[in-house]
Amino acid sequence: MVIRYATRRGNQRGLANLRFAVVDGLRLLKYYLPPHSTAEIHCYHPQPYYDPRDGHKRLITPEFLTLAHRALIPGGSFFIQTDNPGYWKYIREIVPVFFEFHERIGRWPDSPKGRTRREIIALKRDLPVFRGSGTARLGLSEEEALRLAEELRSPVFDADRRLRQLDEDERKLT
Repeated sequence: MVIRYATRRGNQRGLANLRFAVVDGLRLLKYYLPPHSTAEIHCYHPQPYYDPRDGHKRLITPEFLTLAHRALIPGGSFFIQTDNPGYWKYIREIVPVFFEFHERIGRWPDSPKGRTRREIIALKRDLPVFRGSGTARLGLSEEEALRLAEELRSPVFDADRRLRQLDEDERKLT
């Protein structure tokens, strides 16, 4: 149902080149996107997993970013957004290793009301939303990216359980 809705919204906006895959982000990058085949990768509100025992399930990891860098064409763009301060702190630390990364202060210029339903809900509640984008670092080989990824820390941070209510409210709307 979510894919049908997204397809309809894409068609309404005239996005003829839009494609959807029903697969998790890590598997998409690992098995389905060939190297240097993608112009943009957008990652909005990856699950922070509030229980520390589930931290290993977090999407934004050195491995994920290595695969995103590999999938992008030279200079391809990576967009990321979260409303979780702990996740954002980790993202700001690790993404610049693979991308020329810039934090966006304020809303996306093309979507002042929000790009995602989650963002729209957060903005209506005056909750902070953290945004950034970058281009794949030129000259960073896959081998070098893998070496760097091995040296970087896993996404271990306090996801702040108080933000869980937003997740629950969003699920009710789906």
